[in-house]
Amino acid sequence: MTGSADSSNRRSRLAGALRPRVVSVRTRIVAAITVTMALGLLAVGGAVYFVERQSDLDQMDDRLRANLNTARFIVAEGEPVASDSPERQPWSTPTAALRSVVERMSADDNTGVMGMVANEINMVPGVRLDVDLSGADVFAEYIQEQTAAGEPVIGTYVDDDLAWRYLAAPIVVESSTGDDPAVFVMVYDIHAELAEFEDTARVFVIASLIALVLVAAVGGIVATRLLRPLRQMREIATRVSARSLDERIPVVGNDDVADLARTMNAMLDRLDAALDSQRRLLSDVGHELKTPITIVHGHIEVMDPTDVEDVRATQALTLDELERMGRLVQDLSDAASLHGSSPVTPTSVDLADLLDQIARKAQGITGAEISVGARARGTAMIDAARITQAMLQLAQNAVAYGGGRIVLGSRLTGRHVELWVRDFGPGVPDEDKDEIFERFRRAATSDGVNGSGLGLNIVRLIAHAHGGTVRVDDAAGGGALFTIRLPRGPVDEAQIDREASPAGVVPAEKE
Repeated sequence: MTGSADSSNRRSRLAGALRPRVVSVRTRIVAAITVTMALGLLAVGGAVYFVERQSDLDQMDDRLRANLNTARFIVAEGEPVASDSPERQPWSTPTAALRSVVERMSADDNTGVMGMVANEINMVPGVRLDVDLSGADVFAEYIQEQTAAGEPVIGTYVDDDLAWRYLAAPIVVESSTGDDPAVFVMVYDIHAELAEFEDTARVFVIASLIALVLVAAVGGIVATRLLRPLRQMREIATRVSARSLDERIPVVGNDDVADLARTMNAMLDRLDAALDSQRRLLSDVGHELKTPITIVHGHIEVMDPTDVEDVRATQALTLDELERMGRLVQDLSDAASLHGSSPVTPTSVDLADLLDQIARKAQGITGAEISVGARARGTAMIDAARITQAMLQLAQNAVAYGGGRIVLGSRLTGRHVELWVRDFGPGVPDEDKDEIFERFRRAATSDGVNGSGLGLNIVRLIAHAHGGTVRVDDAAGGGALFTIRLPRGPVDEAQIDREASPAGVVPAEKE
């Protein structure tokens, strides 16, 4: 047994470990907002970074090309004939032209300039520049390789931490044949040129991270406030039971969450009403069944088994009470079916034929004297079987409470049809006219009348299932008039005009 318990505990722990962790809605909302904003900042920042960086690199190339043109102009201009003469003549050697270019070239920030003669660094400006090329022998060897073809070159040189954008322009003059090659070199320090831009990018990254933290914090606070009704719903749903349905969710504001809270409260109201109705039903059914059970139990208990007459009387009484309990169960079943998802199945029904069929069936009620009053001419979309059941229930009640004479009738009232049953009994007291349609309710005039107390409740359920109503009024000349009012379904005005006729009138009966 111990081994089995240990195995069960291990399985429980394993199941707990494998069970996916529940991530709260608030966390998902905040995460979604934060991730979306982060992706947006990354996309915008990345695009700006690469565009601006490339723009700075392009500007360096533009300045290098401008300096190349300046160097060409200086070479093309030539050297003075004499120191004080404005006249010019071609350069005597490439080295002389190179020296003039190096001396006259104006350098920007983050630049360096040098002149190479015979593939070695031969001259640098007399002023200190941001990039010192005086000891850049490895770079000089690299430039020698790049300018071997004798054409100007603009490129990038990278060595460890160095990153230079360079211009290497061979100096060519008319008398340069056989002279040592001369090359003018200018470089831009890429890291230094982009330093300000990189600082701006770092500031943007830091600001973005701060913004993301603020958005996550504010989003968490807002989500907590917005989702508080949902948390209250969960807590209330956890506490709700059949014995405690009094709690309701506080409704604040007019947003979607507030609407959800109102809907939840309305659902709790309906659930409370349904449970209350269920409790009353159980109480009423228990009360209704208690009487016949008590009667049967009492008679069987005092019955003399040796007395044949007593046995037969007790048997008859028992069967009668069992039959009454059977009717109660059947009525409960009918009432339950009318609470289903599709309690009725409407079809197009001829109202005059329906009334005649109901009258013929009502003739089978013991003690009934049936007559038909006004007949409606036309059709309606109703469930003929359910309406027949309701009308026969009204007829049976009329015979039981008002004597044998009853009148059935129907009439059209625009887009509605009314079917009615009139009896000639004592009528229904005003204070009972609403109560008698409740479950297990009877009028004060029903003493001595057997029944389950569900008949009129079933009639009302049938009427409501059709979208209609049922009522009881005092009939002219005495008695009660029960009327079921139902919508006819789709019907146009022309059809209403064609079917128009004097409304059915309950015929006056002579006493």
